[in-house]
Amino acid sequence: MSIRYFVLIFFVSLFSIFTSAQTISKRAARSKESIPPNIQKEQKWWNLLHYTIAITPDYNQKSIKGTNQVKFAVSRTDKTLQIDLQEPMRITGVDWESKALAIEKKEKDAYLITFPRELKVGEIQTITIHFEGLPQVALNPPIDNGWIWAKDEKGRPWISVGCEGSGASIWLPCKDVLYDEPDSGISFNITVPDTLIAVANGRLQKKSVDKNGTTTYSWEVVSPINNYNIIPYIGKYVHWHENYAGLKGNLDCDFWVLDYNIDKAKRHLKQTDTMLHAFEYWMGPYPFYEDSYKLVEAPMPGMEHQSAVAYGNGFQNGYQGKDFISKSGWGLKWDFMLVHESGHEWFGNNITCNDGGDSWIHEGFTKYLETLYTSFVFGTEAGNDYAIGTWKRIKNDVPILGNNTSDKYYKGSAMLHMIRQTIGDSQFRGLLTGLNKEFYHQTVSTNQILEFFNLYAKKDFTKMFDQYLMTIQIPRLDYSFQGNVFKYRWQNCVDDFSMPIKITLDGKNFRFIFPTKQWQSLKNLASNSNAFRVDRNFYITTNETK
Repeated sequence: MSIRYFVLIFFVSLFSIFTSAQTISKRAARSKESIPPNIQKEQKWWNLLHYTIAITPDYNQKSIKGTNQVKFAVSRTDKTLQIDLQEPMRITGVDWESKALAIEKKEKDAYLITFPRELKVGEIQTITIHFEGLPQVALNPPIDNGWIWAKDEKGRPWISVGCEGSGASIWLPCKDVLYDEPDSGISFNITVPDTLIAVANGRLQKKSVDKNGTTTYSWEVVSPINNYNIIPYIGKYVHWHENYAGLKGNLDCDFWVLDYNIDKAKRHLKQTDTMLHAFEYWMGPYPFYEDSYKLVEAPMPGMEHQSAVAYGNGFQNGYQGKDFISKSGWGLKWDFMLVHESGHEWFGNNITCNDGGDSWIHEGFTKYLETLYTSFVFGTEAGNDYAIGTWKRIKNDVPILGNNTSDKYYKGSAMLHMIRQTIGDSQFRGLLTGLNKEFYHQTVSTNQILEFFNLYAKKDFTKMFDQYLMTIQIPRLDYSFQGNVFKYRWQNCVDDFSMPIKITLDGKNFRFIFPTKQWQSLKNLASNSNAFRVDRNFYITTNETK
C-alpha cells in the first residue's frame, strides 16, 4: 500500500553519514558582486556606485521625463558601455564632462554609449542620461509589469510602478542586472503637482515647492539597492512615525497611507512591531536601519521595494482576507502582505541573487519566513500546519534552478522546513542569522548559499541541492517489514542521495533513520507496518514493498 507524505525537500544532512559524502574543502573565492556568465561585455568593465534620478510624471499623458546620473568605477580599460531602457521609452541624450556622448541603439531594449577615449582602471566617472516616453502600463500589477496610473476612491491620481519581472529598464535607463547594485545607493527626486505627495525608498531629504504649481520630493538611499526596488509612490498620502526598539537600537518606522485610510491603518498595522520582532529573532537585525523601514499603501497587492514596502492588502489579515495560500487557518491570523513583503528585506534585498535563475534565494527563503512568523507567534505546530498546507501548491513541473516556476516559493520553502527539522531551531536560527551577516548587502549565487550551508553545518548538502533544485523527482522511501526486521532505502532520486528522515515504528516514538539508495535494516523490532509512518514534516513519498 502506497502512502504519500508531503515533506520538505532538501538538503538535510545530519550526523555521521554525511561526513563520508563529498565535502567542500575550502571556500571558493568570491567578491561582493560576482559576475554571472551571461553578462554582456559592455556591462562587465564598470561597477555601479550611485544613481541620481530625477523624474516628472504626467498623469494625463501617462508619460515620464527625467534624468539619471550614473556614477561608476572603471574596473577594466574600455570605452563603450551598455545602458538598458525598454521601448517605448527612449534615451534622448547622454552628457559627460559637458560633452554629448555618442549613443547607438544596440537592440530593442539597450543602448551603447561610447566615450571619446578609453577609460582607465580606477577612474570614477559620471554620465547624465536624459530620457522620456510613455512607459509600459501595468494592467494587473504586479503580475503585469509597468507604470500604474490609477485613481483612489475619491478619484484622485494614484501612481506607482511594478517592475520586478521586466526589470527597472521598463522605465529607467540603468544597468539592468541583478549582480551589480549601486554601492552607495541612490538619490531620487520626484516632481509632482502640489496637490499630491511623492514617496520613495530611503529617507526624505527635502521638499521643494516650485513656482509652477509643482513640488519636488527628494529621497536618499545610502545602502546598495537593486534596480527593480527603486520605486516612486504618488498620491494623496498622510503618514505617521513610530520607533521600533530593535537589535541595532531605534529603527525609524514610517507608514504612508491614503488620507481616508489612516484610522484603520493605524489599528491594523500594529502587528508590524510583532513582525519585526519575529524576523529579527530568526535572522538578526533589520538590514536597512540607515534607510529606515517604510510601509507605503500602493495601487497593487504588494511588492518588496527596499525600505519602502508596497502594501495593498486592504488592512486585513490573510491574502486579501483569505487563507488560500495554506488553507490551514493560520494564514488568517496575520497580514500576508505585511509579513511576506517585509520578509524580503532580508532575502531579496539584503541578500540578492546575482542572476534571475537563482531567484529561489529570494522566494524560497521569504516564503518560509511566513512559517517562521507563524511559529514565533502561535507555536511550532501552528507553523508546521501552515508550512505543510503550502506544499499542496508544489507542481514539480520544471526544476527550480534556471526556470521561472512557482516551485521556487513552495518547494524552496519546503526544503528549508526540512533543514530546520533535522538541525533544530537553534542551529537553524544561527544559519539564517549567519547568512544575513556573511552576505550583508551582497549579491550571491546558489553555489555560495550551498557553500555557506556546508561550512556552517559541517555537513555536505550538495546532493540535496541537486535533488530539490535541479530535478522534479520527489524522493521515495521504499520500506518493508520482514519478521522483526525493518528494511528501507531511497529511490527516485539522484545518485548518492542520502537524507535523514524521522519515522515512528510504534506510532508514538519518532527516531531518525539514515537511508541511502542501498537497502539498510533495523532488527529486533515488532513487525507492525500499521504503526509505521514518516514525520509529517518531510516532503517525500513512501512505498511499502514485499
